Formats: sequence, structure tokens, C-alpha cells
Amino acid sequence: MDMKEFLTYGETVPGYEVPVLNEREARAAAGILFVGAFIGLTNGVMLGTAKFSEFFVTFFAIDFTLRVIQPRYAPSLLLGRFFVRNQTPEYVGAAQKRFAWMLGLFLAWPMFYYLVIDFQPNPIKVLVCLICMALLFFESAFSICLGCKIFNIVKKEKATHCPGGICEMRTKEPVQTFSPAQKMILLLTVTLMAYGTYAYFTELPDRTPFMKKMKTMMMSDDALEKAEFEKAQAEFDNDDDF
Repeated sequence: MDMKEFLTYGETVPGYEVPVLNEREARAAAGILFVGAFIGLTNGVMLGTAKFSEFFVTFFAIDFTLRVIQPRYAPSLLLGRFFVRNQTPEYVGAAQKRFAWMLGLFLAWPMFYYLVIDFQPNPIKVLVCLICMALLFFESAFSICLGCKIFNIVKKEKATHCPGGICEMRTKEPVQTFSPAQKMILLLTVTLMAYGTYAYFTELPDRTPFMKKMKTMMMSDDALEKAEFEKAQAEFDNDDDF
């Protein structure tokens, strides 16, 4: 392999006027990374350990660095290729995927620093983790590349060959539209899901280790000090030796 081939970003495929990547491979890789992020988050909030997250964030940062430089050698994409190697490729433009992965890289290295180099648990880190998980989930589950949408907003040259053909203007097929009854069912479903989430986080605030940990992580330094003081005061009041 010569240097020119190494520096060429994306694959040249007959019938496509721009370099492309295999979206099936990218979706599989996003699903793999989502599972890793989910395990790291649950380990942190339920078991109180960030050890798994330290390894995962290190892998995540290196992986996205390689995606931006040369995706042919990104470990997660190679894992994704292994699982979808017998499926027909779905080609998408490489430029917008690289832009989306640069956004992921922008989130990855600060997370690496604050989790691996200088561990600092705070709400912002949890929020960044949730944003990464949302991006990975949308791509793996729905083939929605939010970074690709941002690419079309900030770039003069619009992206082509986006996942699902969303970059090309077209009318929806009947199977893609909603009848009035379907809209009502969809609205009811979303409402019930939102209420269920609200009930879990508010009506049952202290019945799970998850919620207790989340409350602690979302507290400010002053709130933490106040909570620790109140806990110490309660322990002192309940001490039978005095």
C-alpha cells in the first residue's frame, strides 16, 4: 500500500461520483459502541465503579481518531464489517461521515482526560456520555446520522448519498405516512413513555441504586456538602451512645 492509497479517504465505487463508505458497517459499529457505553454508564451509576468506562473511553477515543484519519483501520468498523460481511453494502458519502465522526472525536478526548487522566465525576461528564449514547443509538437503530444533518447546515456543498437517501429530495411513499388513527396511537405512546420516565425519576426517587447515584452525580458541590452534613447530623442524632 502506497501513501496515496493510505491518504485516500473513503472508497471509490463505480456509479458513485464521490468517495463512499459502507453504512451497514458503520451502523453495526455504532451498535457495538452503544453497548459498551451503556455497560460503562450502568456500571458507574449502579456499581459505583468507572473501571469499565476507563477502558471503553480509551478505546472510543482511539477508534474515532482512526475513523477521522483512515476508517479502513478503525477497530469498531472492522468489527462491524465482520458481522455484516455477507450483507449487500449500502454506500453513503464519506465526507459527511467523516464530519460526523469529527464531532464524536471532539467529545471523545475531553471525556478521556476527565475520566482516565484526571478523574472528575460531574454532571457535565454524564451529559456528554448521554449525548454520545444518543448519537450512537440513533445511527444504529434508525440509521439517522445527526452529524450528517449538521454537515448539510454548515457546508456550502450539500452532502449526497446519505443514509436512507435523506439527502435527495423525494416524496414519501404511502407506507411512510401516518393516518389520523396512527398519529393518535403514536402521540399516546410517546406521552405514556414520557410519563413513565417521569414517574421513575420522581415518584420512586430513592428505591433504586441507580436513582441514588444519579441524584448524587447531579448535585453541585454545595449541595453535596449540605447532604453530607445532614447525613452526619442524622447519624449523630440516631447514635444510641449519646
